[in-house]
Amino acid sequence: MHGKCLITKLLSLPGATASTSARLLQCSCYSGTSVRRMASPTNIAKKSTKVSSEIIAQLGKPPKMRENPAFKKVDSDEFHSIFTPELQALVALFKKYNYELRIAGGAVRDILMSIKPKDIDFATTATPDQMKEMFAKEEVRLINAKGEKHGTITPRIHNKENFEVTTLRIDVRTDGRHADVVFTTDWQLDANRRDLTINSMFLGFDGTVYDYFYGYDDVQKRRVVFVGDADVRIKEDFLRILRYFRFYGRIAAKADSHDKATLAAIKANADGLARISGERIWAELQKIVVGNFNRELLLEMNNCDLLQQCGLPSHPNLEEFERLCVDLKFFDEPHYPILYLIALLHSSEEAMKLHERLKLSAYERDLALFITQQRDRVNSDYACLRDYQKLCLQPYAKRDYVEQLLKYANKLELYTELKKWQTPSLPINGNTLKPYGLVGKQVGVVLNELRLLWADSDFTLSAEQLLEKMPTILEQLPSPNKKLRTQ
Repeated sequence: MHGKCLITKLLSLPGATASTSARLLQCSCYSGTSVRRMASPTNIAKKSTKVSSEIIAQLGKPPKMRENPAFKKVDSDEFHSIFTPELQALVALFKKYNYELRIAGGAVRDILMSIKPKDIDFATTATPDQMKEMFAKEEVRLINAKGEKHGTITPRIHNKENFEVTTLRIDVRTDGRHADVVFTTDWQLDANRRDLTINSMFLGFDGTVYDYFYGYDDVQKRRVVFVGDADVRIKEDFLRILRYFRFYGRIAAKADSHDKATLAAIKANADGLARISGERIWAELQKIVVGNFNRELLLEMNNCDLLQQCGLPSHPNLEEFERLCVDLKFFDEPHYPILYLIALLHSSEEAMKLHERLKLSAYERDLALFITQQRDRVNSDYACLRDYQKLCLQPYAKRDYVEQLLKYANKLELYTELKKWQTPSLPINGNTLKPYGLVGKQVGVVLNELRLLWADSDFTLSAEQLLEKMPTILEQLPSPNKKLRTQ
């Protein structure tokens, strides 16, 4: 479908995005644009109707667009560093088949900030079917077939380097998590569906920067704003709330230069995060808490009523969190992201609730439980290096947990000493205890008691000396069904 009929059809869809609608109304050249539907027919309305007043009302503020998007060229070391032989071969293939190919999104932003990009995404006018046909003819292997439903094809060039190439597309209808999309060959329409202006640019392989919404200017000003109406863009995908804060930490020069209207839109849509999976939230949150302005950003997120949606308590321990952010600066990075969130928790029960929401890894869950259970014993039960060495020997405590507890408690000297300490090997084991008739878990209990006695001796007691302690230990051991024997 082409032209006005398609525009009317797109505008009439329930939940059509305001940004797409606004762009379609403005872009008369769209009548010559080829579009292919990605979603199944049942997911896209078939009936063509007139543009409703409701659709007009939700158009929001139209994006400020640059008159000449191809306004600048780059010729930097960062730009030239991406041209591997494999990338050059990929570019040559698309040129051979007359499909446009450009660098998209974050890599463009990084190059403009004189940062060598780690990951490079590509956008193209070719549809997935056209790309598959092209790569099949050229005998190029494709991997990761799951990306095709999103318009992404991943060729492996020279059996050495993978490239994710995505067809230009338009988000037609969204539910705050997913979007029904159609393919297009209009670069500006694709840019218009992206979240932030700094992420909406493209870069040609001749160095031409294609910037439709003044993303280049925002990069220079270290300004983080949405493309068009922030409320509309957030409602398209509520995860964009957290992406805003993540990119603010990466881009902004000051901790408090937020756009007030953007923060207002974020706060108004805070409840939308409840519809986002814990895994996606944690993926963004981890980058925020270890990035620039982590303390200020978490406090601002709390002001926007976001933390409870992320599994944190309704009244987080902000004072403890601010203390930790200051203290961790005395320790070498990197720090585990979960360490910052632990400071916001009041109890181990809240740690489990956080795990249930974010689907933490087993390590993150257990570290959160360990620190919330042990931190109040610092300076009382745990005062010297020996106390922490003995804690390392406990069956419920991994050494790394104890080191993280020392970081959390700002015990730099003890942390440094424990890091240098090499855990010695206990001179006896379970086999040594067989003559004592221990059964089941009793072996572990007795070994743990012997291990602590050994630690109290500065790890000097021999196996014979430790076995001399057995009668006392066995007397204190609860009697099992099978009577214990002593030598």
